[in-house]
Amino acid sequence: MGLSFTFRSILLGVPVGYIFFNQVGCIVRVEGSSMQPTLNPDLEKIDWVFLNRWAVRDRSISRGDIVAFKSPKYPYQKLIKRVIGLSGDVIYTLGYRKEILEVPEKQCWVEGDHTGKSLDSNTFGPIPLEIITEKATHIVWPPSRWQSLENNIPDNRIPINYSHAIAA
Repeated sequence: MGLSFTFRSILLGVPVGYIFFNQVGCIVRVEGSSMQPTLNPDLEKIDWVFLNRWAVRDRSISRGDIVAFKSPKYPYQKLIKRVIGLSGDVIYTLGYRKEILEVPEKQCWVEGDHTGKSLDSNTFGPIPLEIITEKATHIVWPPSRWQSLENNIPDNRIPINYSHAIAA
């Protein structure tokens, strides 16, 4: 019974795990300081977050969401940043080639919370919504940091036409 039970468990567990991680989400280690203070406020205790694939399957991304995507500059690298602006929003950039920019159709503007210490849209510009693969929803490790991640934009990064964008 022991070997047969183990074999059946593996036979069932591998496909279930594969489907879960490819369709629902996964837990990843967040490296670096670009999302401080939200993530990794103390680099001695690295945060692990749940990346929810299910939450972005229909591309419904909101301002303030913390999202994961492949870096447009280094495609082998996955980045985690906060959505600052959506299509049609007008934003002040921080060192991008244009000081004021309207986010193009089907794209968004993403930034790290640690202003000036982040490889984000201020470096590579707006990103297509289609490259967003997950939404970070919870810090799951260390236990002292267990929490849901808030959907908010720092006051100094709110799009210029934000009140107009809400009314539209």
